[in-house]
Amino acid sequence: MPLKLNVGYSKKIGQPDYGSLGASGNVEVELDQYLVFHDLDGLHTKIKQVFVAARQAVNDELYSSENGQPASPPHNGTGGQHASNGNSNGSSGQRRARKATVSQVRAINSIADRLQLDLAKWLHEKFGLNIPADLSISDASHAIDELKALPSGSNGGHY
Repeated sequence: MPLKLNVGYSKKIGQPDYGSLGASGNVEVELDQYLVFHDLDGLHTKIKQVFVAARQAVNDELYSSENGQPASPPHNGTGGQHASNGNSNGSSGQRRARKATVSQVRAINSIADRLQLDLAKWLHEKFGLNIPADLSISDASHAIDELKALPSGSNGGHY
């Protein structure tokens, strides 16, 4: 009597504007029941092989160009959100960057206050914007890094 092994894999990745994209798959194979009673290492190897096949099929689906995603998973190792912080707006095909998070805006304001920096002027010169809430997530991250690098007590350089 054959042994049936059913392995399932499901994955969901976050998308801009609180969206998500998900896929799941199941692979069922028949194995010799001998493995259960006499070769547990062999059984574990077979389970891992089937799991890898299920995972690869799900990742292929999630990261296929048909879904508007890159052909390969992100390189950050998390398998999470893509490096792009944009969202296709559908009609024009242009990208719209996600806005800075509340925590990023709070950090930018706090660092600027500590430096006694004219934040509106600095943001306008660096990004063409007047308030940190209008920054993209990526630009806000860069702004935080730049502000942290400015010398303390120097009024933020010449700002």
